[in-house]
Amino acid sequence: MADAARARRLAVRIRQIVSATIEMQIKDPRLGMVTITDSRVTSDLREATLFYTVYGDAEAAADSAAALASATGVLRSTVGKQTGIKFVPTLTFVSDAVPETARELDEALERARHADEELARARAGAAYAGDADPYRKPAVDDDTDDDAHDTDAHDTDDTDDDQDDDVLADDRQGSAR
Repeated sequence: MADAARARRLAVRIRQIVSATIEMQIKDPRLGMVTITDSRVTSDLREATLFYTVYGDAEAAADSAAALASATGVLRSTVGKQTGIKFVPTLTFVSDAVPETARELDEALERARHADEELARARAGAAYAGDADPYRKPAVDDDTDDDAHDTDAHDTDDTDDDQDDDVLADDRQGSAR
């Protein structure tokens, strides 16, 4: 088994070689505007899968697939010459579904955008069924005795702190004995 990093590097190199060869050397009239989008090489470096897209309709895609299938031998020999590896992987061309997926996602986003706009229009004239703020709030007292209560509560806390300090002091004396 080859190293996974080596397989990735070889896949990138094969993609570059095949792209340049298709652009410069393959003169098949059936070959349309083909773009090699990705390539993958198996871990044993025996098979390479090349993903491609074709600009145009279904007929152009079918013609380009036939042209790539007939040019596989030339492309494989070019890959072998330029990479210099002992065993040249077999090349398999697979039509990439990324453009169709991207188009479907764009359509789904557009539908969601229209639904959001419709919901915003429905909200524009809407009013609350009850109070605008249905939650209860604590009653606010206007008494001036609040300051006196706070002082008493603070004094009580001080007494508790003093008792805690006495207990700690007793514990220390007991442990020192």
